[in-house]
Amino acid sequence: MERSASVPGTANPAAAFYAANAPARALGASLRLLDRLAPAWGTRSALRLFFTPLPWKLAARRPLPAPWRQQFWPFESVRLACYRRSDIAPGRPTVLLVHGWAGSAAQMLHLADALAAAGFDPVLLDLPAHGRSGGWRSTLPQFARAVFAATARLGPLHAVVAHSLGALAALHAAARGLPVQQLVLLAAPAPPAQFLDWFVGSFGLPAAVSTRMRRQIELREAVDLAEFEPGWLGPRVAQSCLLLHDEADRVAPLAAGARLAESLSDARLHATRGLGHRRILEDTGVAEQVVAHLQMGGRQTAAMARPER
Repeated sequence: MERSASVPGTANPAAAFYAANAPARALGASLRLLDRLAPAWGTRSALRLFFTPLPWKLAARRPLPAPWRQQFWPFESVRLACYRRSDIAPGRPTVLLVHGWAGSAAQMLHLADALAAAGFDPVLLDLPAHGRSGGWRSTLPQFARAVFAATARLGPLHAVVAHSLGALAALHAAARGLPVQQLVLLAAPAPPAQFLDWFVGSFGLPAAVSTRMRRQIELREAVDLAEFEPGWLGPRVAQSCLLLHDEADRVAPLAAGARLAESLSDARLHATRGLGHRRILEDTGVAEQVVAHLQMGGRQTAAMARPER
């Protein structure tokens, strides 16, 4: 089992979330005690917390305004909620927008409306255990499977625009053969093995807990977490990729996005300033860059399909 290379010069991003208040610190004390008394139960409890988006999805539910319409698709043991505009005629290039951990489709609305105005057909997706989709717990590998399931419904995609953990899921899906021409990755995070170490460290748990958690995740999901490392993904992704990442992102450090960009054969990384991890989704300049990247890809595709005279 290959260990993840750590992101250099990075404080523990998980500590600001999981150890930021008295209830979280009390939970950490409980997990440490349980790990000492019964390591198997301690690992199971840590995994349940790790798989649970916080805050709960009910807090992130926001109705989308007209002309967005909601529909549901069956997926594994739950339903996936997706959203599409009713004022767009068929035939436009389809772009799937994917949120991150503890997020929702509504977070991607600003980008989706910009894409609709630019001539695309944007589709917003609530991932499992998020927004109005079913379930209360999920995993990164399940995110990637949900991206495949949505694409099977929509047909080949012009692009996927994805944020945070959704970006890593989209990249893994592309490496596994997802029919998509382009990728836009916003605030792409460190690999899951690295975040497991951060998660365990934020509660003061021993490093062995991270190893046990990883083993259980890989058994449950039937995938090696090494497949989410830049070294595995890079050689398998041929699509043109635009990576947008804020210099001061405290959730997904810029160094993680830089590692991904270096591993990809056709990637451009643009660093923003002052937007952090979530405001990057609502910035007009970022939306303009996303649209320009996808329009350029559309022109290149059309030029390649045009017969020579």
